Amino acid sequence: MSKKTEKKGNPFRTVIIVTVVLAVLTAGCVAGSMYISNNRNELLQAEIDAVNARNQQREQEYLAQLSAFEREHNQAGANDAWPVPQGIGWEIIDLSSYPLEEATTQTVARQDAMYNGMLLVNQWHAIPADFSEDGLVRVSSATNRQVPVSSNSVRMFPDAVAALRDCIVDAKAAGLDYYVAYEGYRSAADQQKLVDDKRTSIPAGCSDYNAGQSVQINLYHRDDKAINDYSSHIFESDHGLWLVNEGWKYGLVMRFPLADYPVKGTVDKSYKTGVSTKLQTLRYVGKGNAAAMHAMDFCLEEYLEYLGDHPHIAVFEDGALRYEIVRQFVGNDEYFNVTVTSKRSVTNTMTSLDNMGYAVTVFTY
Repeated sequence: MSKKTEKKGNPFRTVIIVTVVLAVLTAGCVAGSMYISNNRNELLQAEIDAVNARNQQREQEYLAQLSAFEREHNQAGANDAWPVPQGIGWEIIDLSSYPLEEATTQTVARQDAMYNGMLLVNQWHAIPADFSEDGLVRVSSATNRQVPVSSNSVRMFPDAVAALRDCIVDAKAAGLDYYVAYEGYRSAADQQKLVDDKRTSIPAGCSDYNAGQSVQINLYHRDDKAINDYSSHIFESDHGLWLVNEGWKYGLVMRFPLADYPVKGTVDKSYKTGVSTKLQTLRYVGKGNAAAMHAMDFCLEEYLEYLGDHPHIAVFEDGALRYEIVRQFVGNDEYFNVTVTSKRSVTNTMTSLDNMGYAVTVFTY
């Protein structure tokens, strides 16, 4: 009986095949796992993004509702512990016995704060030794000729120019045109020349025009004699009355009130300003300060004296808080710290030097 030889397989080949199969399966599992993981992460991130979007939308809706509630109840930023305004027109509430709420410290550069509108310059307060002309701009070019000028040399500091532009543009929209910025910043040298020519007795560096915040306004139209006739007494015209009645809303006040000037009933303030000449001068002080001065019928000197006695005030319009104003001693350092409020309802904070060692900070609500 013959034996049939049995053919045996190669064991190494089998191992290699098994190894390859296992490797393929492993790679497939890893790829599948990575795909599932990536897909899960994408789904998770999409859900997170959706939740964040919903939260942001809900927060915006809440803030809008809160703002509407505050407007309705005239409580935006006001503290219930403060004295309650009567709720009619513009009112000043003395908060000098109340601390500034949510107080924090802000560092301010002296050179930044010097040109923000409140620098007092008169016969008793000359421009500071470190006063600089560098920030002055030409009214014509800075307003894209929206404010006509008597010459291209008429200059002011930027905030004052912006306020003047807005005022003149709105006056024109109300049907009143042909305003001309006749004179703006006047250098100490220019002031000295006027003194030498005996055209003024105010010393160099002691004219309000030396502060770069004031402008003389005239009227002119080459084909309208009636307009031109009002140029030297603008406040007898509708144009002038508009400036008196509306200018303060832009931060521009009449710098030198006299008896019945610029309008009938005006109280003489020459004993405070040192100027008894009828000047068609608008002075930039900022909207918050202008609103307070308007409400109390103060000239700049009176207003700063008032802040000296009442260094923390609130300005309300029809019962709604519009401005909170604080006066703080800062000295003459190049940089100084002021206490400010971090209340969410504050939309703008502006600090300005008053040329007496103090800073006036206005919080707008």
